[in-house]
Amino acid sequence: MKTILLGLLGTALVATTACNSGPTSETAGGNASDNTMNNGTTGDSTMTTMPADATVEGSPAANSTAPVDMNANNASAEGPTAPHSTDAEFMQSAAASDQNEIQLSKLALEKGVTGMVKDHANMMIKDHTKSTTDLKAIASKKNVVLPPDMDGEHKALAAEMRKLSGKDFEKKFMDQMVLDHQKTLNTLKAHQAMTKDADVQGFIGKVTPVVQGHLDMSKKGADMKM
Repeated sequence: MKTILLGLLGTALVATTACNSGPTSETAGGNASDNTMNNGTTGDSTMTTMPADATVEGSPAANSTAPVDMNANNASAEGPTAPHSTDAEFMQSAAASDQNEIQLSKLALEKGVTGMVKDHANMMIKDHTKSTTDLKAIASKKNVVLPPDMDGEHKALAAEMRKLSGKDFEKKFMDQMVLDHQKTLNTLKAHQAMTKDADVQGFIGKVTPVVQGHLDMSKKGADMKM
């Protein structure tokens, strides 16, 4: 009887070992297939590996043509600004920008602004007049005629601002200073990356920190007027 029981146990043990002796060829093949798809290096996989610099049609990278402004924070005034196509266009735009700030600041003084807003307006007149003087010297060398007045957008804006007074005027003035100086800063940086003219490069390098300072002050002033 003991011999018969031992024989039965031995048979059962052999059967159990056979059932658990490892993965079948189907399971092993499935794992190999998964690894091939993940690695893309072995087997008969036809998966194509795209170059690192490739762009997919319809993606933001494929559709974007605007230069990237490293300091941009949003898509409005702080977003990317395309450089002007020529140095002459850039100088004319910069001259108009100076006049925008000078004449709006003179309007602010006419309106009797006080305190920080008055100080800001006086600084705008002083610094942008200096910028215009420096720019005229470069433009004269290159036979570029600079505009003596604001652009059309700011002429219309000045007409609207003349209707305001007191705190309403001060709030509008400081908000506009933020918008104008951010756009100017974007333009300076964009054109600096494009121009090959040493004089224009020098001018941009000189005025960029001044405009950045104006922007920082404008933002503080605008926050105070909220």
